[in-house]
Amino acid sequence: MYIGRFVVVGPDVGAYHVSSRSFPNRRITAREDALTVGPTEDAPETDNPYVAYNCLRVVDTPTGETVAFGNGSHVDPIAEKLEMGYPARDALATALLALDFEKDDYDTPRIAATIDADGEALIATVRRDALLVETVDEPTLVATYEKDTPEAFDFGASSAKGAASEALESEFEHAVCAAGVVRTEDGFETAIDNGNQ
Repeated sequence: MYIGRFVVVGPDVGAYHVSSRSFPNRRITAREDALTVGPTEDAPETDNPYVAYNCLRVVDTPTGETVAFGNGSHVDPIAEKLEMGYPARDALATALLALDFEKDDYDTPRIAATIDADGEALIATVRRDALLVETVDEPTLVATYEKDTPEAFDFGASSAKGAASEALESEFEHAVCAAGVVRTEDGFETAIDNGNQ
């Protein structure tokens, strides 16, 4: 089954999975303040605005570190609002409402998640017919297609690398790359799995 991009999040662990039928030549790279999805060196040139973006950011907030991750350019305004002191629910809702679903041929939903230093995890999506923001206490998945409403998901990773790899190796079709994050006593740890790229 092809469900497109997805996030999975629980109180201590999360992952973002890139899959694509149209733009498979992508990878995630670590930058100073973000994990970034972008084209590989051999990718054909494109002017598609949805191909490259920061997919995960760990930010300092007035109440401690919080991680924000998702499938597009909305990750940056979510992270910025968290840094300004917005509650995670408000940061997710305002950024997703402002940017709305992607204006592509499929009306692709925007999906996102956050985990704070205390383990409060939220998952969110904006699609053509709804804006949903939910607090979760077990691993929960939302995807751009087929599974575009948050649902419980069997996800057993306990490390950032394990989360990235488990997301990448999931049963869903057209996997490209994945990022993982885990909450530890010392803050958030992140990892990347670019598969064979």
